[in-house]
Amino acid sequence: MANIYKKYTTTVDPVTGKKTKTASPKWWGRYRDAIGVERRISLATDKKVSQLKLNEIVEKVKQEKLGMIDPTEAEMKKPIQTHLDDYEQHLKTKNNEPRYIQEVIGKIKRCIEYNQWKRISQIKVTEVENFLLYLREEEGLSIQTSNHYLKSLKAFGNWLVKNQRNKTNVINGIATLNVQTDRRHDRRPMSMDEFLRILHVAETGPPAVGLTGLDRAMLYLLAAWTGFRRGELGSLTLRNFVGLDTETPFITLNATYSKRRRNDDQVLHPDVAERFKAWLAIRQPGPNEVLFPISEKVGGVDRRTSEMMAFDLNFARQVWLSEAKDDAERQTRLVSDFLRYQDSSGKFADFHSLRHTFITNLCRANVSPKVAQQLARHSDIRLTLNVYSHAAHDERAAGINALPGLPSKK
Repeated sequence: MANIYKKYTTTVDPVTGKKTKTASPKWWGRYRDAIGVERRISLATDKKVSQLKLNEIVEKVKQEKLGMIDPTEAEMKKPIQTHLDDYEQHLKTKNNEPRYIQEVIGKIKRCIEYNQWKRISQIKVTEVENFLLYLREEEGLSIQTSNHYLKSLKAFGNWLVKNQRNKTNVINGIATLNVQTDRRHDRRPMSMDEFLRILHVAETGPPAVGLTGLDRAMLYLLAAWTGFRRGELGSLTLRNFVGLDTETPFITLNATYSKRRRNDDQVLHPDVAERFKAWLAIRQPGPNEVLFPISEKVGGVDRRTSEMMAFDLNFARQVWLSEAKDDAERQTRLVSDFLRYQDSSGKFADFHSLRHTFITNLCRANVSPKVAQQLARHSDIRLTLNVYSHAAHDERAAGINALPGLPSKK
């Protein structure tokens, strides 16, 4: 039974201890919605107006029960911020990282504010397209970043439809743009000679970006032989290393710090395991100590690992240039891309390029594509083969030369 009522609050006089009941200025209504859940709602200060408002609500509930009102219609009338708040809560229940949630909600909110949407019924394809164009042309954002915005907006739209908050996701038809026409930060794998040189200068060099040379060298070695990302490496303690004295040592990665949000194991190359044990003898960390404090997720500091790589690459390149036998060789080396942080084609050898190096080396070692995908911990093999695996010019030439020759003319 629906009814109106007054809310009362009780106050106590601190001197006399006398209790006083005070009625709320507005009348409140109590009713059950179409699925039987009791609802309470603030109405008006006037009793008759409040009763009329409650009667209207009850009538709508009756119509909804009879199928005369689409429940989605009521959801579409709610402020868009209400839906965005609920979507943020949904992302939290999926155990997403706080930073990821903040980025996704921030992208959607920017589009909402740019177009001044108040209701989800105002979402239009042209307005989303104009917003993405503004990001690229006025703010100078890359096509890849623009696509990330679109992906977040589409996911929000799909969630609205799935939860009967909107009838259709009109922006699903907007196609992502070709990122190959506007690459801003492509990576390149490092050659073995480059890697050994940067490893040597790190081991023998001074501290940089908060890490000693020995720690940087071990960090580079693990990154290039496991494919672990910066945040994953930044979570490692001694407890993550298992069986260092066995034939198959490996590293376990907690789901909290894995990009895939699941527990991962990665086999450790025997040579790397030996280098790691030698490093441990010098470093002597505690069992729960973070080995490489480069990520704030585990109490460290977010280090600029790109600056770290640039520092050691530049040092290694200067040493390599000084090894030239004469001026002619030095000039040849000066124009070379060897050990450059950014090469002539615009590709970078930053910290994440060590993951590219790992996966490229797997492919060069003729590891099967499926095993390479598993070692890279990719859900899609196309990412392994098309993004992280790089074929050098001489490798492509060898592939062409492996084709059968033309039959001789008779």
